[in-house]
Amino acid sequence: MASREYRSFRDFYPFYLTEHSRSGTRRLHFAGTLLVLLTLAYSLATGRWGFLALLPVFGYGFAWVAHFAVERNRPATFQYPLYSLAGDFRMFADMARGRVPF
Repeated sequence: MASREYRSFRDFYPFYLTEHSRSGTRRLHFAGTLLVLLTLAYSLATGRWGFLALLPVFGYGFAWVAHFAVERNRPATFQYPLYSLAGDFRMFADMARGRVPF
């Protein structure tokens, strides 16, 4: 499949949501992003910087399990790394607000 060139995150985000069509995928992304945010806050509050090494494990680990085991597609981060990172946080916020279903 040919890759598409997205000129803005606004154009990319609808595609990102189609790559997360199953609730299990979205839930695992949400859990991973929540763990990233909590771990970051803990590290900043306590000065225990070693915990920052867990950020990619939580962020990418949960997401990649979701894509390979639940969604059965290739994570968009392989092709669109920065937009995908932004998409993950946007989807997290949209889920927390009830704009994207769990």
